[in-house]
Amino acid sequence: MELTIPDNFVYEIELKVEQKHTAAAYGSGLAEVFATPAMIALMENAAYIGVEQFLPEGTSTVGMEVNVQHLKATLPNKVVKAVSTVKAVDGRKISFNIDVFEDNEIVGKATHTRFAIDSERFIRKLREQ
Repeated sequence: MELTIPDNFVYEIELKVEQKHTAAAYGSGLAEVFATPAMIALMENAAYIGVEQFLPEGTSTVGMEVNVQHLKATLPNKVVKAVSTVKAVDGRKISFNIDVFEDNEIVGKATHTRFAIDSERFIRKLREQ
């Protein structure tokens, strides 16, 4: 499988923080603020949705690694934006830098690695184990 994803390709996605996205709701803490697991999910969404358009039919990506820093708390009803940038493509491995902003202030950042898969084959192999 050959990937033709442009270097430095940028994709942005926004999310209005709701109660269901808080640490208290996720069970990752007691604070009524944007949960780190919810931020990571937003980051992964920005990465995988952004590159889907470049993948061959029948393929997708799976996350392999996330190295994240959650730098500032965000209250419910605020809008956060994840900006994913493709940093490298090595075979089926895609590396990203991702920043999350509330207004123009950075609230989180990560490096993230995804791996391109043949979706049907991937699930079939898991079921055969």
